[in-house]
Amino acid sequence: MPQELLLTGLREGIYTITLNRPEKLNALNRQLIAGLGRVMEEVYRRPDIRAVLITGAGEKAFAAGADIAELASLDVEAATALARSVQQDVFDKIENCPKPVVAAVNGYALGGGCELAMACHFRTAAETARFGQPEAGLGLIPGYGGTQRLTRLAGKGRAMEMMMSGGMIDAATAERWGLVNHIYPPGQLLDASLRLLEKIRDNAPPALGRIIGLVNAASLGDAGGFDREIAAFGACFGTPEMQEGTRAFLEKRKPKFDGGER
Repeated sequence: MPQELLLTGLREGIYTITLNRPEKLNALNRQLIAGLGRVMEEVYRRPDIRAVLITGAGEKAFAAGADIAELASLDVEAATALARSVQQDVFDKIENCPKPVVAAVNGYALGGGCELAMACHFRTAAETARFGQPEAGLGLIPGYGGTQRLTRLAGKGRAMEMMMSGGMIDAATAERWGLVNHIYPPGQLLDASLRLLEKIRDNAPPALGRIIGLVNAASLGDAGGFDREIAAFGACFGTPEMQEGTRAFLEKRKPKFDGGER
């Protein structure tokens, strides 16, 4: 029976996606990437999924890059098509998901694995995690959005150094550079990340979706960001979630959000 490359589970609105090639350090082959795209379509479609956590199986790796054996067989046309497909059909879908998507980086996040983590809305990491973009040592460059997202997250100089040197940085450095929000001991990473997502999950889904869209646009230098924020702020007042949230605050109780318009 073939191994399932992705393990999924839903608990109290939080959908956990586990990359499951631990014997290959969860390297991203075409089959795994295609499966991740299909799973993200499910995330968009299902109202019972309120937030998403992506992690890797085993103790060594989140995802230690793309599958080099697959890459070695590609020509210019095929490589271009692959990069376009991964970026547009999978990683952009993660970045622009209206539901919170968090990467829990449990080990090596290298090459395509680092790019996957950066496509998530933010990242938590085990103390043992390592991040890197080593493609230049293979005569390549990051092709799944890495040159763009790493520059936005860490800044031009740090992105240049990390990609041109091909070296790895540890979790503490990644936190200092803005790649990681929180660091935990390895055995506490998943539980702590889930507790953080529980806090996020309990907020109004339409508000979360608008925050994600506006912050993504701001990171791209959206010149109309303030006007878009004004319009989105006003639109919130037409949602039942805003009515429930303000009513609950005035009544000194916890609001109950069931989803709704996004």
